[in-house]
Amino acid sequence: MNQGTAPRIRPLAFVMGSMNLLRPIGLAGAPCVAVAPRNAPTARSRFTRGALPWEDFSDRTDLLVERLVRFGAAQDVPPILFYEEDEHLLIISRYREALGRVFRFVVADPDLVENLVDKNLFHNLAERMGLPVPVTRHLRPAETPLPPDLDLAFPLIIKPATRRDTVWREIGELGKARQVESAAALRALWPQMVASGRNFLAQEIVPGPESCIESYHVYVDGQGEIAGEFTGRKIRTYPAAYGHTTALTITNTRDVADLGRALTRQLNLQGVAKFDFKRAPDGRLYLLEVNPRFNLWHFPGALAGVSLPALVYADLAGLPRPAAGPARAGVGWCNLLKDLAAARSMGVPLSVWAPWALHCEAKSGLAWDDPMPFLRKLALFPRAWPLRSRSSTDAVFWQKNMP
Repeated sequence: MNQGTAPRIRPLAFVMGSMNLLRPIGLAGAPCVAVAPRNAPTARSRFTRGALPWEDFSDRTDLLVERLVRFGAAQDVPPILFYEEDEHLLIISRYREALGRVFRFVVADPDLVENLVDKNLFHNLAERMGLPVPVTRHLRPAETPLPPDLDLAFPLIIKPATRRDTVWREIGELGKARQVESAAALRALWPQMVASGRNFLAQEIVPGPESCIESYHVYVDGQGEIAGEFTGRKIRTYPAAYGHTTALTITNTRDVADLGRALTRQLNLQGVAKFDFKRAPDGRLYLLEVNPRFNLWHFPGALAGVSLPALVYADLAGLPRPAAGPARAGVGWCNLLKDLAAARSMGVPLSVWAPWALHCEAKSGLAWDDPMPFLRKLALFPRAWPLRSRSSTDAVFWQKNMP
C-alpha cells in the first residue's frame, strides 16, 4: 500500500506493553488490541477494541506466536505490532518470519537485537566498534568460587547481563544494579551472584546522580532515514540510585542528539531505539545501553510533538505521516505513586512535589479522558476481561464493536 493512500479500514494495533505505549498509539487514531496479562489496565482503555490475554512473555512463546498469527490473519487488513519490553522484542525478532506473514512491524536486524539485549554481547560489540561506553568487565560467577582480580577502579556497578530485575529482588534488594565499594565487598556479594545462576558485568562508575542520565529516541524508516527524534533526561528514579524511572522531562539537547544520530548511523540501526547516556562531571557523554524497542518515553514525546509510534503506524498503515517536531522541551512524565515515594526518599517536600506532579503533562496510566485503566490498576473493577480463561494456554480473544 502506498504511503498517503488512506485504507478503507484502519489496521488494528496489537500492543504488547503498558498504557505508556498504548496511549500514544490510540491518540494517533489506531484501534488497539491489548496483548497483556488478563488483568492489565490496557484492556480497559477507551482505545482498546480487543484483548489477547497472555501472562508470561518468557514462557511458551511459540504458542503465543501461533495465537497472534491466527488472530492477526482473521483481520480485514494486516495488523501492526508494537512492543515495549525486551521479552516482547525478542519474540518479534526471533519469530519475525512467521509474524511477518500476517503482521506489519518495524524491528532492528536480528543479530543487532541479540547484541543489544544481552549486556555481555553489547559490551563485546561496543569494544569492536569503539562505542563510548564506561570501562567494563564480564563476570561469570558459576565458573569460579571467588571473583577475579579486576583492573577497574572501585567503586563499581554490578549489573545482570540481561535485564531481569528479579536478580536483586531475590536477595532482598531493589534497583537494577548494585554498587560495590571495594574488592572485599565484591567477594561478600559473590556467593549470592553464584546462587543466582546468571552472568554479570562490572563497570566503572560515571559519577553523578540518576538525573545525569540523558537519552536519545529515534525512529529510522525503511529507507534508512530518521523520521522522528527527540531527547530527554531523567528527573528521579526509585530507588534513587540505579532504580526505575519515576519522573522525566523532554529536552532539546544538541550534543545528545548529535551523538545519538552518529551512533544510529554507526550501528546501521532501523526501527525504533533509545540510547541511554550518562553525562560525566566534565560534560562527556558515556553510552550505557541501547534499547531497540518502544518505551514509556514515547508517551511524553508524543505530547511534546514527536510521536514515534504515530509515525510508525502511519508508515505501516499507508497513511500520511503526522508532523514530527522539533519536540517541545519541558514536557514532563511521572508515575504518580512511585514518584511520590522517590521524592520522599530524596527529601523533596510535598509542597514542592505536588504542584509539579499536578502540572506534569503525562502521568503513567492516568488520563482524565481515559480513566478506566487507572481505576483498573486500583482494583476497583475486579473483572478485567469479558471473556476469561483458566490459564494463558487456553486464552481467548475478544473484540469490541469497531467504530
